[in-house]
Amino acid sequence: MSKNNKMRKNGSQWGLIWFRFSKNKLAMFGLVMLCILTVSCLSSSLYIDYKRVYQQNIINAFTSPGSGHWFGTDQFGRDLFARIMYGGRISLLAGLVVVAIALTIGLVLGGFSGYFGGKVDIILMRICDIFMAVPRLLLAMAVVSALGQGTFKMLIALSIAQFPGLARTVRASIMTIRNQEFVEAAKCYGSNPVRIIFKHVIPNGIGPVIVNATLSLGGTILTIASLGFLGIGVASPTPEWGTILSENRTNIRYYPYLGMIPGIFIIISVMCLNFVGDGLRDAIDPRSKT
Repeated sequence: MSKNNKMRKNGSQWGLIWFRFSKNKLAMFGLVMLCILTVSCLSSSLYIDYKRVYQQNIINAFTSPGSGHWFGTDQFGRDLFARIMYGGRISLLAGLVVVAIALTIGLVLGGFSGYFGGKVDIILMRICDIFMAVPRLLLAMAVVSALGQGTFKMLIALSIAQFPGLARTVRASIMTIRNQEFVEAAKCYGSNPVRIIFKHVIPNGIGPVIVNATLSLGGTILTIASLGFLGIGVASPTPEWGTILSENRTNIRYYPYLGMIPGIFIIISVMCLNFVGDGLRDAIDPRSKT
């Protein structure tokens, strides 16, 4: 097959996937909402003064949502709208960074494990099993406690907790195609195993991996918020949705908006990511749709 024909085939394949995805109303709704939320958070510096994130004004503490403060103020008089928007940067971008790091590690470990098999497969998968034996949140809490509090250390902890599941997904996907004709042809041409894995095998089995990574992104954002709420994630006063909930948990009973608003943003982001992940799964493999 010529290079141009191959490009046309790949283009038509991804075009067909997008066509199926666009027919899924929930998936498109989730994608649009995610785009709006992401753009709103990333561009928050254009319409919100950064000083409002940290500036305290005790006189205006517990101001109800209104025209002056769209989401109200917290116990220190800080504008909740500004903290939510800037906090979304950390919650969303941290989730993307964690999944990107975990996916990179998963592609390497799962790729070598699924392609070579044998002792390599046994050793690498037993390493993953050791990490998977501990619940993800508990493992992240243990790593954060060992490394110390901080955003960068939290990213490392969550990446360690995330990569085993992605590595197993990559392995399973590769094992279904490693003995196909195009892989044998690459071997006959003298391509080295690393080139075969990353040039031929992984690109042809990346579909299920993308779906799993998208679905795990929602869980990662929820885990980041959970660590922040427990006080071992992003340190206060840095705004992050879980940290904002933790800061105001003693006042939620009397001022419900302090818990409802950041909670709604967490729910919307995780729910929309699940919609997108389900849509990708059905678009890539229509037979999986029940």
